[in-house]
Amino acid sequence: MKYGIVGRSGRMGQEIEKLFGDAGHELVLASDAAGTECGGKPEVILDFSSRDALAGTAELCGTHGAALIVGTTALSEEQLASLRKLGEKAVVVQSFNFAAGVNVLKMILRDYAPLLSDWDMEIEETHHSKKKDAPSGTAVLLREAAGRDAPAHSLRLGGVPGDHSVHFANDGEVLSFTHRALSRGVFALGALRAALFALKARPGFYSFGDVLRTGKEK
Repeated sequence: MKYGIVGRSGRMGQEIEKLFGDAGHELVLASDAAGTECGGKPEVILDFSSRDALAGTAELCGTHGAALIVGTTALSEEQLASLRKLGEKAVVVQSFNFAAGVNVLKMILRDYAPLLSDWDMEIEETHHSKKKDAPSGTAVLLREAAGRDAPAHSLRLGGVPGDHSVHFANDGEVLSFTHRALSRGVFALGALRAALFALKARPGFYSFGDVLRTGKEK
């Protein structure tokens, strides 16, 4: 696959480039604050950078006819609407978290949180000290999956890639669901899985859950 990265110099950009390179894929477009380098026509463009870069990323996708994998957090409703619009003519896979376990947890909450509607619910999340948004996009994703406006508590410590816990409790019981990312590599693996999915999919706006449901792409 020929691919491009927006935010190549960032932490996730570097993780993606390493993993994709090890898998034999060719980086033909790289963009960051210093500018854009293009040495070919990308089939897929990946953006895990900043919400401020999204408009430029969408323009690059239009120029090259590329699919888009976007993992940027803190997107506005207007930006999400623009991605859905782009999905009318291109493959767009958007998620606030590309870890398989988080997306399975989202499915679990969607199915079973209604059974706990009379229990208290709170979310706890921890990320590295350089993360800007709080609560995390993943905390928002999990809250929406549960269908409840639960409080979210955010910690920003050291180099933690991402820990999320959803707690339910009543007067006699506590039920907790926890996901821990041990490295950023899990998000890059998810991005690769999404990119392989995008090569075969029809134009549309997809979640990472949609990618998981297709089974492992070869």
